[in-house]
Amino acid sequence: MTGQTRIQTRFATCAAEGRAALVTFVTAGDPDFDTASAILHALPAAGADIIELGVPFTDPMADGIPVQLAGQRALKAGQTLKKTLAMVEAFRATGHDTPIVLMGYYNPIYVYGVERFLSDAKAAGVDGLIVVDLPPEEDAELCLPALAAGVNFIRLATPTTDDKRLPKVLQNTSGFVYYVSMTGVTGGTIANYDAVGEAVARIKRHTDLPVAVGFGVKTAADAAAIAKGADGVVVGSSLVERIRLSLDAQGKATEKTVSAVTSLVSELAAGVRSAAGAAA
Repeated sequence: MTGQTRIQTRFATCAAEGRAALVTFVTAGDPDFDTASAILHALPAAGADIIELGVPFTDPMADGIPVQLAGQRALKAGQTLKKTLAMVEAFRATGHDTPIVLMGYYNPIYVYGVERFLSDAKAAGVDGLIVVDLPPEEDAELCLPALAAGVNFIRLATPTTDDKRLPKVLQNTSGFVYYVSMTGVTGGTIANYDAVGEAVARIKRHTDLPVAVGFGVKTAADAAAIAKGADGVVVGSSLVERIRLSLDAQGKATEKTVSAVTSLVSELAAGVRSAAGAAA
């Protein structure tokens, strides 16, 4: 890849401010296309530095219950990969430069067609991909074509990724490394912040890429604790849970849905910023 990507630029800007980046996850199309689009457009002003946009899929094996339910709501409302790209395109058309990473599974991309998908994603303004079910052994499928197309390919490292495995995981990773703070699915609780900090330090011995930590970050206090030792803090399950709790009895969006998300993002952003300087 040539040139500075939006993801690299954003992490550099946050580092220059002496703080971690806040990475927020929401599911595209949850609870419906228009509401999800309104949330997407509102995230930067609320304090999101990077946005992960979940691509809903029928068999999401790495996702906990809140994200699974978000995906089901989005699919029920008719969300597709094509509509997800349209959301990103509309976001860019209004001048937003916040990096967007699509997070999901390989099947919808494979069905769409890798070459066509990468071309459309790049044109829409997608900056990176996290595809949780493609291991490094399958890099020729999507990772290498993505890099050639100028799209960052972000890999997950976990507590079980040992020093022998880590170089393989990092081999073609770009943009940042996503460290999963615990074994299991999204939405759990972090038991040991020190262990997370040690894991980030270990990954950094293998790469110059920023390391963002996710899974289990729910509150401003969690975000502040993680931000002290990481380059980025990823929050997802608690945001999609805010969406669910804002819906009416029929599962439809209400006038509170967008603000339910943005108010928590603002709290998390304050938490991340409160740790500024500690990571410097």
